[in-house]
Amino acid sequence: MLDEIRPHIAELRNRLFKIVISYGVAFLIVFMNWQIVYAWMKKPLEQAFDKPMIFTSLAEPFITALKISLYAGFVLALPFIMWQVWKFIAPALYENEKKMAVPFVFWSTVMFLSGVAFAYYVVFPFGANVLINFGGVDFVAMLKMNEYIGFFAKFMFGFGIAFELPVFSYALAKFDLITDKTLIEGFRYAVVIIFVVAAILTPPDPMTQLLMAIPLIILYGVSILVAKSVNPYKDLDKEEKQENQ
Repeated sequence: MLDEIRPHIAELRNRLFKIVISYGVAFLIVFMNWQIVYAWMKKPLEQAFDKPMIFTSLAEPFITALKISLYAGFVLALPFIMWQVWKFIAPALYENEKKMAVPFVFWSTVMFLSGVAFAYYVVFPFGANVLINFGGVDFVAMLKMNEYIGFFAKFMFGFGIAFELPVFSYALAKFDLITDKTLIEGFRYAVVIIFVVAAILTPPDPMTQLLMAIPLIILYGVSILVAKSVNPYKDLDKEEKQENQ
């Protein structure tokens, strides 16, 4: 038993080592250019808040630079990370399933970046404007750079992961784990979960939550079509009756 597991443990260690190295390299690349990335992160905020951000502890600028490098480094290394994950599970797949590797890595990266782009250009500027101007003249905005980066990263990653829904549906359908009927039957529950996730990841105003929830519901509908094209539900009893007639 142990002899059978040992090669898989060695392979897992090898893949994790490559992932850590790639992430480390991406981290260093971003860290050397963190101010450029920081300027990009601040840009959606400029219409509502055109002042410099503040910091209240001596190490906060350095910690902010580390956070930026950790978040952006992951995005930079994401295609390679997804490739290593696929290479680890590939030996357990059939030959025709192994052909999914390149499309899986490509589309998972594209959909993640699409979610980030939608959040960056559409949802985040609107939500930030609502929050900053919520109190009107009664409040003065003084944003801490460290807190802003954490909020921004959570927002972007939330949308990026949410936009992976069609890709995950394709993979699960390809492995016969779900069908279009599975997703249709779970639609009501999915809508509730989507609105809960939207409430958690977005600012507490209905319009921003809708800007996240509506695209996710559309993506869920796309996932149903994807599952139907890959692994459509088959009513075996009905097919059997038709064959007997």
